[in-house]
Amino acid sequence: MRRTAAWRWLPPLLAVLLGLWGLERAGADGRGGMWRDESVTWQVAHRPLGSIWELLGQVDAVHGLYYLLMQAVFQVWDGGGPATGGLWALRLPSVAATALAAAGVAAVAHRLAGERAALCSGVAYAVLPPVQMYAQEGRSYALVAAAVVWATYLMLREHWVAYATVLLLGCWLHEFAVLALLAHGVSAWRSRGWRWSAAVVVVLLLPLAVVSARQAEQQLGWLGRPGWQDWAAYGVVAVAVLLLARGAAVPRELVRVAVPLALLPPGLLMAVSLVHPWYVDRYVLYALAGLALLAGTRLAAARGWWPWLLVAALLVPFGWWSVWLRTPESRKDDVLAVAAAVRERARPGDPVLFMPSRRREWLLSSPELYGTLRDLALARTPAASHSLQGTELPTEEIWTRLVDAPRVVALLDPAGQPLDPYPREAVKRQTLASHFDLCSVDEVRGARIALYAQPGRCP
Repeated sequence: MRRTAAWRWLPPLLAVLLGLWGLERAGADGRGGMWRDESVTWQVAHRPLGSIWELLGQVDAVHGLYYLLMQAVFQVWDGGGPATGGLWALRLPSVAATALAAAGVAAVAHRLAGERAALCSGVAYAVLPPVQMYAQEGRSYALVAAAVVWATYLMLREHWVAYATVLLLGCWLHEFAVLALLAHGVSAWRSRGWRWSAAVVVVLLLPLAVVSARQAEQQLGWLGRPGWQDWAAYGVVAVAVLLLARGAAVPRELVRVAVPLALLPPGLLMAVSLVHPWYVDRYVLYALAGLALLAGTRLAAARGWWPWLLVAALLVPFGWWSVWLRTPESRKDDVLAVAAAVRERARPGDPVLFMPSRRREWLLSSPELYGTLRDLALARTPAASHSLQGTELPTEEIWTRLVDAPRVVALLDPAGQPLDPYPREAVKRQTLASHFDLCSVDEVRGARIALYAQPGRCP
């Protein structure tokens, strides 16, 4: 019986094992963690199809296909809620996609550089800390990476119909996957098949691009231009990529595929973000496949002990990073920890105030808790308003409701975060400062929970 070559099964198996390790991101209390972007996935994907469609017409169209996929997953099994087995249902698609991407990286390397390079490249992709991070996240980025990697393989095989189909799937999962098309063009632009495929992808992506462009300010208005840290990180990756690509150890055809894939998507998005701030590194996660191809192929071709000494040295920081990624502290916040803290501090029927209003997402994934509280500023629920966080009352009504409340549980961003300048947020802050005493403030994983009471009525 013929044995299956290790490069075919070891990288995806390793990706699965790393993905399942610490999948719930449990803290010291044993409770799993979920950050706010994942909370949005959970909430939206539990809405009826018609409600999701109405939402996508207003916001988050860029994630529409992913929400529909997760809605189908949750129809089969949702684990009973994020506080029970729901985190597995939420994240397993990303684990599977990362395994698929690792297999794809190995397949690309095998075609261009042989079996040893395939094994090393696939493993390199699976162990990269950012890849591990998004393998355990209930968002679309691991799925997009898998689509781009396999589209790269199909490009090399010149299977143009399949190439266009798979890349279009990646673009509809997140439209910034279209930047991979430009990276592919560096090595494939002479091919008539590639040019036709590129045209098909662009034309069929246009409807999503038009809708999401109208939503861009609402969707990405929170982003700033790339900071020095972003440029420094890109510079480090660029230097590493160019050094790995030097010399005869790496086949030139692999260099022509891997270098543009590693550098063009993030570089172009950062350049565009100088005018339109759209850059977040996870939007181009798939670019790490290019780095893995170069690192794995270079390692496979190396002779002597020094490359393995370098790998051993990297295991220490990579190991620490990998462990940290499986803690709730590795994300910006933890909606389940916030909900647990509110549950301990609030009484049934207590007024609750979200400052800013988008932090309503901290409790929306815990409807059994949220339903016991009185949301002072809420006009229409997220489902009724076809929005992510609902709509709020006019400033006058917020003031009226607030001054009549004997006590208020306020959910706030961490200290030092910029304050939203909008009138509704300003009236919340001013009214609490002028009409209430601050009784207590507790910090909980990316949030503050403050208890306010009318003067002289703090417990």
